[in-house]
Amino acid sequence: MIRTGSAVWHGTIKDGNGTITTPSGVLSATPYSFKLRFEDESGRNGTNPEELIGAAHAGCYSMALSGQLTRAGFTPESLATTAAVTLEQKDGGFAITKVHLTLDAKVPGISAEQFQELANAAKVGCPVSKVLNAEITLTATLG
Repeated sequence: MIRTGSAVWHGTIKDGNGTITTPSGVLSATPYSFKLRFEDESGRNGTNPEELIGAAHAGCYSMALSGQLTRAGFTPESLATTAAVTLEQKDGGFAITKVHLTLDAKVPGISAEQFQELANAAKVGCPVSKVLNAEITLTATLG
């Protein structure tokens, strides 16, 4: 299985701009720029790679945990995950150094201990976690 995404960039790093597209059409010539990435510009002006990695990691983790729970005999009512991606200047360039996953889960019938065990197993086993060269932490709340 191979999934793709594409990007086009025009101009210099600071003054240029680009677009990101995915075959699904979810991202279709979605703008990105230096300001959106490094200067905390936000709003409806576009996206940035770290935001997309955060969304991908949150989605991947939620599905991985759902799989862990299902195999253990539990059906989650909801798994709401946020991934906070830290981009820092390091060694003369920039690096994604950390991702903190915050999970708010509703899983009927599971003990707190078993929930934490499965939540941590999903953090390690999620394919996006495996590809990131960053410290990955988790705060998992069972409600």
